[in-house]
Amino acid sequence: MVRMDTVITRLDAADFRDRLPEALGVYVEAMGYPPQVIRTRAAAWLEHSRRVGWSGYAAFEAPRRRLFGPTTGPLVAICYGYHGSRGQWWYGQVAEGLRARGLELPGDYVELTELHVSPAHQGNGIGREMLRRFLAERPEGTVMLSTPEVEDEDNGAWKLYRSLGFGDVLRDHRFDGDARPFAVLSRPLPLDDGEAPR
Repeated sequence: MVRMDTVITRLDAADFRDRLPEALGVYVEAMGYPPQVIRTRAAAWLEHSRRVGWSGYAAFEAPRRRLFGPTTGPLVAICYGYHGSRGQWWYGQVAEGLRARGLELPGDYVELTELHVSPAHQGNGIGREMLRRFLAERPEGTVMLSTPEVEDEDNGAWKLYRSLGFGDVLRDHRFDGDARPFAVLSRPLPLDDGEAPR
């Protein structure tokens, strides 16, 4: 159950670009990256927002009733993705890993590119609700994502993905430019009735 002091909103690409500094701030905080990473990721996130099938959600602290000024609090979570296709960096990296095992990517999938919740707001159902809303509107037959490997799958991201039926595609996969091992996970779409947002 999402706390009542949080509002989840669908973003269009222009809204996302306007909120990019806030979204990247949540990203580096949630991932434990140094703030300098914001500069290196900004161009990629902007380019992502122009891809076919891009959609996203954000969570904000609840509106504060004010006569003048902003009516929402800060952005506390971000979720976005787009239709996966040849020529995309992630597609190429995962396709290469699958080819080494005699497998290939599905022909019709959405890549869940980013899902991050500010640490102060984790554990309140925000990530689950954003992901359910994001997946409920997707026309593709499969969703795929990558997430860092952690011992015994013991963190909130892994628990969320497993609870929504994501299974293994690749384990201990290495992406160019990142020394950490990642898992690539997927699940079929659409969501079941019990998984869809109410």
